[in-house]
Amino acid sequence: MKKYIEDFIKEIETKIENKDKFKEQDIIILKDKIAYFQHERLIHLLVTLFYAIFLIAFIFLSILFPLFFIPCLAIIIFLIFYVKHYFFLENSVQYLYKLYDKIIK
Repeated sequence: MKKYIEDFIKEIETKIENKDKFKEQDIIILKDKIAYFQHERLIHLLVTLFYAIFLIAFIFLSILFPLFFIPCLAIIIFLIFYVKHYFFLENSVQYLYKLYDKIIK
């Protein structure tokens, strides 16, 4: 997904830099992709929140039963990478908003 978004952003930036005319179809495609990326971002937010709640539960369980500390570490590592990916999605979608505004003007 990361490469897909990066390639799409580069494509749009190249068109803007070359001052290519954006057809109505290009704008529709851009809006559709933004909607798709927004949906992807929402799903990742929900999963991230789920794992954060899951992590809190495992932290409390690891206080009571030290054996739960091992899965707790695994969830922490997974959550760190997932949050990093979520922020990439968030920043990319917001950047696409700015590109869309540039194109409309």
